[in-house]
Amino acid sequence: MIVLGIDPGYAIVGCGVVEYKDNKFRMLEFGAITTQAGAPFSERLEKIWDEINALMNKYPISAVAMEKLFFNTNQKTAIDVAQARGVLALAAKKNNLPLFEYTPLQVKQSVVGYGRAEKKQVQEMTKILLNLEKIPKPDDAADALAMAICHCHSAGSRLGSLRVKG
Repeated sequence: MIVLGIDPGYAIVGCGVVEYKDNKFRMLEFGAITTQAGAPFSERLEKIWDEINALMNKYPISAVAMEKLFFNTNQKTAIDVAQARGVLALAAKKNNLPLFEYTPLQVKQSVVGYGRAEKKQVQEMTKILLNLEKIPKPDDAADALAMAICHCHSAGSRLGSLRVKG
């Protein structure tokens, strides 16, 4: 199974592609889609659309795992992230890829084994599980890889049934 993990945003979208075979993980690619501050928002969304589609077509992806959106105190940021997240969800749909959502708590539990793990612990376990020399940068890419690992762990369990309908 090959999973595309996504840490959604509009300035930085973390992406990580992980292969899970015979209970072993292999990182295929990670990075970030970045958009320029000050650019028209529609152009930023278009860049996210173009680059995520290119990544979705580069590998035989089985599923897309994306962080479930939660609202923080900044309503404008939350709305903009939600719009970018919509573009990412639409790209999965248009590429016939099933989309699964996970909360940060689920990712921490799956990757570290403890739902209240610190970000650094999640990054370190991601590095270990993927047999990487160092923690992936930027942090958004490391988060996306952790999201993919979470789905791989969850695909055979009840968590894997949480596919987003639509």
